[in-house]
Amino acid sequence: MKRFSKLIIAVALFALAAGSALATPVPSTAVVIPRVFNDAPFSVLVVDNSYPSLIEISDTCVVPAGWANLHVWRFSNDGVSALDFLNGDGFAISADVKISGTANGEAGMQIAPWWSEADGRFNIRTPDGEVAVFGGRLPFYSFTANHGKSYVKDTWVRLSMVYRPTNQMNATNPATIEYIYDDGSPVSSGELPFDEGNPSEDPPHGLWGLLNPAHAGGYMQFNNMSGSADLTLVGSWSEISFQDLGTVVANEESTWGGVKALFR
Repeated sequence: MKRFSKLIIAVALFALAAGSALATPVPSTAVVIPRVFNDAPFSVLVVDNSYPSLIEISDTCVVPAGWANLHVWRFSNDGVSALDFLNGDGFAISADVKISGTANGEAGMQIAPWWSEADGRFNIRTPDGEVAVFGGRLPFYSFTANHGKSYVKDTWVRLSMVYRPTNQMNATNPATIEYIYDDGSPVSSGELPFDEGNPSEDPPHGLWGLLNPAHAGGYMQFNNMSGSADLTLVGSWSEISFQDLGTVVANEESTWGGVKALFR
């Protein structure tokens, strides 16, 4: 499942050959942030953070319980705080993702906006199998509607997101993002443009991209917990990958050799 994702990332690097001069921050570890939603505060939570080979979050419902628990993980450099990504930081993230256990819910990869750790989801869901991207600053895209994809519980799929800023970052040439869903027959959304952020919030947050600062990583949400006593939901991420595609600086140029150096 990796050859297609690597090809897309290589194309992204070539596309950023002009305007890529500085380095996007590269994570060395990950931090798990539990209970962003905490409608079942007595649930039993077990976390395995063995980044980058595996992150696994298991949540077992104990009544009384409400609708949902949401647990997230973020790329980090200290294992304590999430790494900040800015509007001009080009990067690609991917991981093999699986939902398992006796309960139902959703999980996936995430680029969360500055105002919410819950939004900006590349989402797979049980029991209906919907695959879609939505929320926060991310352009909406449905792999179920556009490609007939349906996630099957207890199976691994690879989710990838490629964020490409531009020199201009305006209505004519905004940043774009590409989503790749790989269940053995990979499909891509193509490059989707960002809309304009709130002008009254720039500065400091920027416009026409993911905005400053964004956090990236993954999440698991256990749904319908009020009817799920003693049931367990498990979210798993393996072979987690982060690729630095460079920080765009207006009017800067770089050579193909400089682009190839981003692979190091």
